[in-house]
Amino acid sequence: MVTNERIKELVEQSLADQNHFLVDLVVNSKSNPIKITVVLDGDKGISIDDCATVSRTFAALLDEENSLENYALEVTTPGLDQPLRLKRQYVKNIGREVKIQLKDKKIERGKLVESTEDTVVIEHEVKEGKQKELKKTTFTFEEIERTLVEVSFK
Repeated sequence: MVTNERIKELVEQSLADQNHFLVDLVVNSKSNPIKITVVLDGDKGISIDDCATVSRTFAALLDEENSLENYALEVTTPGLDQPLRLKRQYVKNIGREVKIQLKDKKIERGKLVESTEDTVVIEHEVKEGKQKELKKTTFTFEEIERTLVEVSFK
């Protein structure tokens, strides 16, 4: 039986573009057939054609291993309702509006303007009397429970 770690290695071998990266891997070995869900993203986005290429390459590598006879494979991208999981995703989303839920359950919204190894910075409007000011707030990754990219239809 192939391990989850080996499946992850094969997925990463299947990524031809260095701008693409693995966000999540779910192997449901209780289902019949075994279901493998691969969630990919890219520094500059990822297309359905990119997902299809990874799917074909990964399936060929997995078949060469002869360790799984029957499996269902899904290669997809993170949905809009999925929180950012990797620091690399924060960098990719600089300039977009985000909703950050802190571990103390406080919610912060604003434009993601910076992401470092340890922190993220958002810019948001703050009312000072009758005036509105733009304020930058920094959060450590340890403070953040989850972050969602907010979709605007303006």
